[in-house]
Amino acid sequence: MSAGTEKIVSSIMSDAQIKAESILAEAEKEKESILSEGEAQAVAEKEKILENAEKQAQMRYQQIISEAKMNSRRMELEAREEVIEEAFKKAEDKLKELASSDASEYKTSLEKVIIEAGTEIGGGDMVVLVKESDVTKIKSSIPSIEKSISDKTGTPTKLEMGENINTIGGAILKTKNGEIEVNNTIEARMLRFKKSLRSEVAGILFK
Repeated sequence: MSAGTEKIVSSIMSDAQIKAESILAEAEKEKESILSEGEAQAVAEKEKILENAEKQAQMRYQQIISEAKMNSRRMELEAREEVIEEAFKKAEDKLKELASSDASEYKTSLEKVIIEAGTEIGGGDMVVLVKESDVTKIKSSIPSIEKSISDKTGTPTKLEMGENINTIGGAILKTKNGEIEVNNTIEARMLRFKKSLRSEVAGILFK
């Protein structure tokens, strides 16, 4: 090979080397760029996954807390209701005990509920229904009860004893034709007053 040819070949090789190095450098640069973008995307994706996981965990946490609060409230209300019912049961037992005795307090109370019922009906001819053991307790008081109802209503009142009823105590009064009836037994009165008394009992028990 002549000196001129060698020089030409050497020049071509040198240019090719430079070009090759330039291409390799560009490829390396592109590779780094791709890797950098990939890492950035991976980090972003990772953060997105973690963020979603954190949101779901927070939602689940709030759900568990909410459920726990509701269950706690329900249990508290159930416990309160149980205590209130127990208080009413004790009151009923006490009244039952009193109504089974010969206590003057019960006799006075029995006369009072008969007068209340007779006054509510408006007086007139009425039938009194009580349990068997209460008949003797009020029979002698019938004239004074009739007078009290007459005075309160302005209507002449006549009471007669009806059939015995199954009750803890108290009385049922009704007109002779049966059109109007007032139930003033202990059970009926407790049922009527239970709703209004419930908040009062709760206030005393849980203040």
